[in-house]
Amino acid sequence: MNNKYKILPVILAGGSGSRLWPLSRDSFPKQYIALSQNNELSQIQCTLKRINNLKNIFEPLIICNEEHRFLVAEQCREINIKPSSIILEPFGRNTAPAITLAAIKATKNNKDSILLVLSADHEIKNINNFLNTIKKGIKYANENKLVTFGIVPKSPETGFGYIQSTKPIIGKNEASKIDKFIEKPNLETAKRFILDERFTWNSGIFMFKASRILEELKKHTPQLLDICIESIENSSIDLDFLRINKKSFKNCPNISIDNAVMEKTTQGMVLPMDAEWSDLGSWNAILETSNKDLNGNAVKGEVILKNSNGCYLRSEKSLIVALGIKDLILVDTSDAILIAHKKHLDGLKSVVKELKENQKDQAKFHKKVHRPWGNYTTIEEGSGWKVKIIEVKPNSSLSLQMHNHRAEHWIVVKGKAQVEIADNKFLLKENQSTFIPLGAKHRLSNPTEEILSLIEVQSGNYLGEDDIIRFKDYYGRVK
Repeated sequence: MNNKYKILPVILAGGSGSRLWPLSRDSFPKQYIALSQNNELSQIQCTLKRINNLKNIFEPLIICNEEHRFLVAEQCREINIKPSSIILEPFGRNTAPAITLAAIKATKNNKDSILLVLSADHEIKNINNFLNTIKKGIKYANENKLVTFGIVPKSPETGFGYIQSTKPIIGKNEASKIDKFIEKPNLETAKRFILDERFTWNSGIFMFKASRILEELKKHTPQLLDICIESIENSSIDLDFLRINKKSFKNCPNISIDNAVMEKTTQGMVLPMDAEWSDLGSWNAILETSNKDLNGNAVKGEVILKNSNGCYLRSEKSLIVALGIKDLILVDTSDAILIAHKKHLDGLKSVVKELKENQKDQAKFHKKVHRPWGNYTTIEEGSGWKVKIIEVKPNSSLSLQMHNHRAEHWIVVKGKAQVEIADNKFLLKENQSTFIPLGAKHRLSNPTEEILSLIEVQSGNYLGEDDIIRFKDYYGRVK
């Protein structure tokens, strides 16, 4: 197929995925989690690997929240993919601003290219059909059309938006002009839609030339375009990241690309895609796409399930034993358990909102917290003390830092630690320990090719993570 323009995959990796709480949280949302039963790759890793078989493409451009920048970088490194750029949004403003930023960046870097816009958290089981449909879309993008991909519906879903084309497209090998976009319908309406070959689910996957979408944005939402241009012009380079200017971007409207352009343009086309697609937006969707036993149950982790029907059980840590249950979702993490009937999962978002309003840590954070140098897990804590397990990646280092309110004890349990306290530098081996007095400058490093694991015991009158004064840092975190 003749392709005049090279393809730039644009991966949208924002969002918190609150409908998949307690597994998905603000600090570690669903796109960075392995949600599938038999796949240890995260959703964004699956998305990146899925497009590797396309020809004539640039390295992907990823847009994420600045809080997740090191998660993105590390998960790309794990699968040997180096993005052409990682754009950091100071806060989410929906898909239209994100796509606009990507299009501006693309025209600056590559003069022009075809953007293939993908959400980081979709599941697609039939990869061949997915890739073949994407290739068909290139023809229309080359003709200056704005292409969206409509998922061939398998059931009367009320949780998805629909696209109505001007002519029947189900089972066809060509696109049709878009008649209109339809918000999530009620069940009776959805049943009518799936009998009509003009209706497909709205996938949120797009393809268009960068220059073409910018023309349409200028025509339909010029203010948004101007703000995004200003935000890019005032952006800064931070290591491998492009940090969008917060002051400029805060004025950007919160609007989807459908509302901003696709519902207004006369050049929109919808191309049917039949690729076993799911947006994995809820626990019911996870159950639906999982491999199930004869009684319709799906499990992940250490689970014993007897005499039960239509359930999804997932354990991240503990053994779950369930007997004689029906239509339940049970998700166990290190610090929270969800037990819900499948029919009542719509209330989960309001529960997460309530947790945030009450400033519960479980709303935003996991016990295991990821950092660019590795991770730490809080094991236990009380008044004036806290115990953590710290893991430092090979040849990595924490910042040179100081605490105003706490002292620390370090005990190495695996590997070797390079320790710096004030002007003293020394090596700790397994079963050796040291003490960092309150107010002392210190740094922990792993000089080896193996993971370093140690126990940290904190003591003091305040143990918050914001009690860190950084002096030097390899990850650009010194303010």
